[in-house]
Amino acid sequence: MDPADSAAIEKIAAELLSPAETLRANTMAPALRLEFLASRLAQQDFAATLLGVPASKLQAAYECPDCGSGPDIAHGRPGYLLDGGPAPLALSASRSSGWVLFAAVVHPGPGLRVGADLENAAGTEFTGFDDVALTVRERRHLDALDPAGRPQERARLWARKEAWLKMTGDGLRVAPDSLDVLDRAGLWDLELPSSAGGRDLPAGLLAALAISAR
Repeated sequence: MDPADSAAIEKIAAELLSPAETLRANTMAPALRLEFLASRLAQQDFAATLLGVPASKLQAAYECPDCGSGPDIAHGRPGYLLDGGPAPLALSASRSSGWVLFAAVVHPGPGLRVGADLENAAGTEFTGFDDVALTVRERRHLDALDPAGRPQERARLWARKEAWLKMTGDGLRVAPDSLDVLDRAGLWDLELPSSAGGRDLPAGLLAALAISAR
């Protein structure tokens, strides 16, 4: 990354991100730290644009089943405070291969939740993945495919699982090999463009979206 870009990210992050987000960023290696800060700034800008307010009006307030919720939390389900109360936004985010995916619903109805996930097929290509990540039915489905098509399908299934578990808030507290996503209602595969922002997306990038009104 260009030093000028890095300096700009650091400056804007210091102005806009919460102390909890900055503290979390400071635990990371330099390159990962900048990627994290840039993604959080992009997320805040995305939320502010949807809500029609300046990004400076929003304060990050994440929700974690184990740690609680509020501005002191910087992990788990993303959310923001606006004018002292929860911003009217159901939001999900995912990062992979230097890219970030956001999904949101403005002024969501009671109980509406969203989950989005972005995966690179290369990240699921290791021995033992299928045994811990896929159900018996999903493994049979994968085995029936031509070997050349299995990496993409494996990553597609994993993106669907991650999106669903982000939507429910369970995360990997639920064993992924117990969650069948082959034809689960409320799940959609997202068709990604071949390029974005003038840059080609990596080959093998898959995305999924989950929505529930429960």
